Amino acid sequence: MTELAHRPLAAGTGATSPGEVLDAVAALYELVDSYGAQNDVEGRIAEPVVQALYDSGAIGVLTPRELGGSEMTPRQAMDVYRTLSYADPSTGWVTMALALSTGLAGAFFEPVAVQELFATPRLGIAGQGTRAGRAEPVEGGYLVSGQWSFASGIKHATHLHTAAADTKTGETRFFIVPVAQVDFVDNWDVLGLRATGSIDYTLDNTFVRTEFSYPSLSTSPNTGGWLYHVGIGNFASINHGAWALGVGRRLLDELAKSVQKKSGRAGSWGDNASFHEQYANAELRLRSAHALLYAVWEEIEGVLAGGERMPVRLETLNRAALCNATEALDEIAGFVYRSAGSEALRPGVIQRLYRDVHGGTQHISSSPIILQSAGRQLAGLAEGQKWVHFQLI
Repeated sequence: MTELAHRPLAAGTGATSPGEVLDAVAALYELVDSYGAQNDVEGRIAEPVVQALYDSGAIGVLTPRELGGSEMTPRQAMDVYRTLSYADPSTGWVTMALALSTGLAGAFFEPVAVQELFATPRLGIAGQGTRAGRAEPVEGGYLVSGQWSFASGIKHATHLHTAAADTKTGETRFFIVPVAQVDFVDNWDVLGLRATGSIDYTLDNTFVRTEFSYPSLSTSPNTGGWLYHVGIGNFASINHGAWALGVGRRLLDELAKSVQKKSGRAGSWGDNASFHEQYANAELRLRSAHALLYAVWEEIEGVLAGGERMPVRLETLNRAALCNATEALDEIAGFVYRSAGSEALRPGVIQRLYRDVHGGTQHISSSPIILQSAGRQLAGLAEGQKWVHFQLI
């Protein structure tokens, strides 16, 4: 595996340490921001941005170091996603989707399969993992069939990550398939997050070798360290929580610029005490959501780095902290939209951010059912239950 180490994930800058990747990503702001409006119209991330994401190491933040990634801690990965989502929400979303699926395949594939997979130039894996298709066992592998939605980043990926249930055992596995074998349904006609290209796709009795799959509940990696004990359901807050924090920060900054620009005009918010109070409350709401999410992950990191498994209560707090961050973003977006007046109604950054927010808040990981389940567990009413993906059972 050593000779493959830096080819697909860190080409260009050679950035592989967390600090190098964070610096490289921070330097992308102007580039990413400049393509935001174009991405929104074209329904995909512009190629110069995609190449910069690969070159900076952003796609490899959750990939094992042995494979050329930076294998960041959760809070370091969140810093990357926040930074990119601040510049353009769709770019941040695509990055987290590709980074997660690529990193998990690297961690849970057997050594022979991972060498073959990671020999792919500019490797990127995208797809859907929440609704299982059908996987019929055959000699040497499976025949995988189904239709899935929300393949964020698939237009910029080399491979597909998809969930399917073994028809004999019932076990759900993640299958990795070259995109050339996938039938795309280009139906991503949506309000927000247009540039993520989160289209539907289908597979029809597509043969996948057994070694190009792994159980969806895997937490014992073949490559890499304690990061991969997190479990895929818990990665949601790293991805979507960081996204919410980055977009919320950008919304408040854009509103501040708008108000400053209009200061002194009749009816502007510059001298309005009520607006000042509301802005302060929005700022506090965002910062408290940030503090809670990062505090929960600091505790989780300590547990996992110490060789222990994450207790159910921490998993619950993690999911609740994600819901809290998403709700904070929703509240902030409404405040910014109302306060920006007709500027938010017309094409521009605030309008696009507002639409993107209402794409992101629809994700299953922040649904009311998650928070209801979390409340049941926190109140001591879920004895013996555990989290399986997005369900407390």
